[in-house]
Amino acid sequence: MASEPGGLTEYIQHHLTHLVPHASKEGFWAVHLDSVAVSLVLGVLFCFWFWLKARKATAGVPSKGQAFVEIVLEFVDGQVKDVFHGDRRVLGPLALTVFVWVFLMNAMDLLPVDLLPWITEKFGIGHFRAVPTADINMTFAMSITVFLLIIVYSFKAKGFGGYMHELFTAPFGKHPALWIPNFALNLVELLSKPVSLAMRLFGNMYAGELVFMLIAGLFSAGAGLAGWALYGAGIIGYTVWGIFHILIISIQAFIFMVLTIVYISMAHDHH
Repeated sequence: MASEPGGLTEYIQHHLTHLVPHASKEGFWAVHLDSVAVSLVLGVLFCFWFWLKARKATAGVPSKGQAFVEIVLEFVDGQVKDVFHGDRRVLGPLALTVFVWVFLMNAMDLLPVDLLPWITEKFGIGHFRAVPTADINMTFAMSITVFLLIIVYSFKAKGFGGYMHELFTAPFGKHPALWIPNFALNLVELLSKPVSLAMRLFGNMYAGELVFMLIAGLFSAGAGLAGWALYGAGIIGYTVWGIFHILIISIQAFIFMVLTIVYISMAHDHH
């Protein structure tokens, strides 16, 4: 806790450290085992949950669980239908997966900051971060996947020749002197999409996670009557920020899904 040697700074630094293999070091190429494990578990639970509801679906009066899943499906399908006017057999399930999976990963931020680290510490694991979307490696991994889908849909809709023609002739024209400016502008536009996706989600979730750590650290210090007063203030602050944060995690999941649909729809459209 923050009252331990090192105070608030050490407390936050400890909670911001990822679990990495012993042979690995923190850095760009580090494998963050905590982010991978949490995202994988949430993905499996999400798939199993929706599969179970689909398996038990009835044509009559639906159960509460089935009704909730149907609401989510209709909401996501409506968003896809409004933006993408091609074959939705791939993009619909993709959008559903993105929205629910990102929401679940974001929602890990609502757990008490010390809960999962305390549990993993019992098994000899010193560092464990519970929010995969507060890890820039994870958000970039997802955005690069979207980037690859943009490329695939571009070639699928326009063909190799058509896509190359677009890259080198739009938006300034077909004159050979304009090929390089056209390509440079299109390349910047293309690369900005995964960067904006990754940084927006990471920035919001990292900031939210940091606020939870600050609240937990600031209000866990002290002893005696003052310590109990600080602890009570921390619970109130944690609850208020948690309620507000529900809105943030929902909006960020929605934005990531919508931008994924929009970017792929733009790639699919002919110029």
